[in-house]
Amino acid sequence: MNVLVINCGSSSLKYQLINSESEEVLAKGLCERIGIDGRLTYQKAGCDKEVTDAPMPTHKEAIQMVLDALVNEKTGAISSLADVSAVGHRVVHGGEKFASSVVINGEVLKAIEECNDLAPLHNPANLIGINACAELMPGVPMVAVFDTAFHQTMPEKAYLYGLPYEYYEKYKVRRYGFHGTSHSFVSKHMTEFLGLDANNSKVIVAHLGNGASISAVVNGKCADTSMGLTPLEGLVMGTRSGDIDPAIMEYIAKKEDLDIAGVMNVLNKKSGVLGISGGLSSDFRDLEEGMNSGNKLAENAIDVFSYRVAKYIGSYVAAMNGVDAIAFTAGIGENAPLVRRKVLSYLGYLGITIDEEANGKRGSDCVISTPDSKVKVAVIPTNEELAICRETVALV
Repeated sequence: MNVLVINCGSSSLKYQLINSESEEVLAKGLCERIGIDGRLTYQKAGCDKEVTDAPMPTHKEAIQMVLDALVNEKTGAISSLADVSAVGHRVVHGGEKFASSVVINGEVLKAIEECNDLAPLHNPANLIGINACAELMPGVPMVAVFDTAFHQTMPEKAYLYGLPYEYYEKYKVRRYGFHGTSHSFVSKHMTEFLGLDANNSKVIVAHLGNGASISAVVNGKCADTSMGLTPLEGLVMGTRSGDIDPAIMEYIAKKEDLDIAGVMNVLNKKSGVLGISGGLSSDFRDLEEGMNSGNKLAENAIDVFSYRVAKYIGSYVAAMNGVDAIAFTAGIGENAPLVRRKVLSYLGYLGITIDEEANGKRGSDCVISTPDSKVKVAVIPTNEELAICRETVALV
């Protein structure tokens, strides 16, 4: 069966059409600048990218353009929309209601909407994409795959904050975690790749991209993760601050004459390695180039990021009372040997030694620790779209 995977943002829409039997990507692309002037990027497997500029007032028009491209007589990947058997939607926040993916119905839509306060930038956009697909593809089953679902196995000691318990009871203020689809896919795939016992394993997944998070996974289930109520908690990221003293918010607000929205904008969009580097970049390629050119702030940004990753990994080794394997994934995790080397330099006490030649490779599953390392370290490319496809097939 063919599964259309949709990842809807506030002004963008990523998509892939995947054949579930072969797991081949038949076509993929991106809709950008939805609500502005609109641009569709479409690429059929084995062909060059096609770019079309056209008005996309809403996500409905964007999805219509995607569907039209998929069935185009000359460049389409399928002959008709009847060849699409199901649609899998990435949904950022499922709260405590969803510990697994679900087939979408009216009740599910209402529950997703109730989580809008927890993910105001993402969940409303996800709902728009779901409703648009339902209107344009009536009768085609749809599945919601939640970023938060994989982390719902965390125990209370891991997800409760040091706040009055009534805030959890009334408002569900707790750690939820994100990137769950990636953490689930990579932890399972690494276990298979390294030949570990899925029912007796302790692994750590470092999903390092512009948004970054780490998870501790025991016997295939999440025991802890670094992101919290929102994706702002945890690691220093591309533009997000990660963990800070909460009193900094009041201090900066008074010094800079900012309201809470202004401070949150700083923490989400002007901080992280972008902020530490003096505004140079949130892209690690730029930071590494800057460091090699003698830019001390760029070097600081890379060092702070790597140090925070190592600290979280160390804390999760303690939380699990050991670790069998560590995986690096996502844009930085898969493509920045320098960052991996810096992170692992703090973990010698675990008996880890790095294979420098292997660490320089990219693009496929690769063990980067030496054979005599007591803990195995691997680079595992993530594939959230394939994970969503698999979840969708399993349910429909």
